[in-house]
Amino acid sequence: MKIRRKPEWLKMRLSGTAHFASTRKLIASYGLNTVCRSALCPNLHECWSSGTATFLLLGDTCTRGCRFCAVKTAADPPEPDPDEPEKIARAVKEMNLSHVVLTSVTRDDLRDGGAKAWVAAIQSVRSVNPDVTLECLIPDFRGDRRALDEVMSSAPDVLNHNVETVPELYAAVRPQADYRQSLDVLRLARTEYGLRTKSGLMVGLGESVGQVREVIGDLRSIGCDHLTIGQYLQPTAAHFPVHEYVTPEQFDEYRRYALRSGIGSVQSAPFVRSSYHAAENT
Repeated sequence: MKIRRKPEWLKMRLSGTAHFASTRKLIASYGLNTVCRSALCPNLHECWSSGTATFLLLGDTCTRGCRFCAVKTAADPPEPDPDEPEKIARAVKEMNLSHVVLTSVTRDDLRDGGAKAWVAAIQSVRSVNPDVTLECLIPDFRGDRRALDEVMSSAPDVLNHNVETVPELYAAVRPQADYRQSLDVLRLARTEYGLRTKSGLMVGLGESVGQVREVIGDLRSIGCDHLTIGQYLQPTAAHFPVHEYVTPEQFDEYRRYALRSGIGSVQSAPFVRSSYHAAENT
């Protein structure tokens, strides 16, 4: 299926800055991965130009094959770099960041799903940068309570886990994930660890307005503090097709609905992604 032609509101104008080049050079010098590049984020140019990036832990290869995601997949990825936590901490220092967003590929091949590497990264970043706030966008760890406890015990300032789409589309879009399990991850973080929680949704995959509202209600019912809603953009012709380009007006309606529902902070616009302007909205 051909990728649909994008409407005017999805056309971006790029301009070069010194910050963009320096951010790219710094990330390359440490051999780090970013979700900005690995997931083909449309905001890469804006974020790198402002001197920010979202660090990707555990390598650049995921063990799952979600049909919306541009990140590389393999059943047996390389072992994680043991020096990755220290490298990220030093990069954060050089970038002079005040708010740091960490995420990772899903590593179902690892016994703990990569939980120990997550803890090491959190500790390293805080050791070198004691004044930063830390947002962690974690995988579901297959619901492994021990792995989840390890990461949540490190007390990130924001615990983010994306539900990604409505439950009716999981089989087609996220066949190796479970909607209720994702809600349970957020519930655990909020109710047992007292963490501020955040989640994200893509739209344009074929969901209805009513289904999106139901997800918002589910997130509110478990105390989710922050929500991001953005347009799904098909990375390649082999990925799940875009069913609809949602209008800016509909994004505004979703934002108002979520705020009325009781979610405290909501970003909802076509180019919004999980870590977009994270420092300003947490």
